[in-house]
Amino acid sequence: MKSDPDTDVVVACQQSAKRGLEGPFRELYELYKDRVYNVCYRVSGNATDALDAAQETFGIIFRKLDEFRFESKFSSWVYRIAVNTSIDFKRRSSSRWLASLDALQEGPQGEGGRFDLQDDSVEPPIATASRHELEQQVQQAIDRLSPKLRAITVLRYTQSLSYDEISEVLQISIGTVKSRLARAHEALDRELTPVLDRYYLR
Repeated sequence: MKSDPDTDVVVACQQSAKRGLEGPFRELYELYKDRVYNVCYRVSGNATDALDAAQETFGIIFRKLDEFRFESKFSSWVYRIAVNTSIDFKRRSSSRWLASLDALQEGPQGEGGRFDLQDDSVEPPIATASRHELEQQVQQAIDRLSPKLRAITVLRYTQSLSYDEISEVLQISIGTVKSRLARAHEALDRELTPVLDRYYLR
């Protein structure tokens, strides 16, 4: 069994006869609910599908928890289920884009990149409206990525997973991780460079 910070709570859930959101299951849910929703939202692209995908993700986790044998990190297993479930919802969804992002994550070059935005609370109304327009276009660009590229972008830049962790979550080689991230960067750069240039030259 690999060293895993979630071992105790997972084993407690596996040994519990009760399967409702109580005891160790409540602890597990509280531990992962925000992370699961964030992945589901970023991959699916809208709040409605994200809520449904997150609910289904936890349903799968609780139903299959007894099958988990710590052959990978528990968090990797959870992320894999969340990504796959969200992609399924995205493919089935006919919902429009959701023009909102909680925040734009820093880019691969570190803090202070072009994606950093100010807090709404200190922006004048015109600046806030302009920022929301930019957020919408960034979300749309991310959402136009293929499911594989969108998933890997989410894991890298919203969940801050390492290449090794992404490799484990998606069950692909590190070389494939790097290749897909490079393709995602190229696609986003093509779409967003003109948008960002217009935004910052205003």
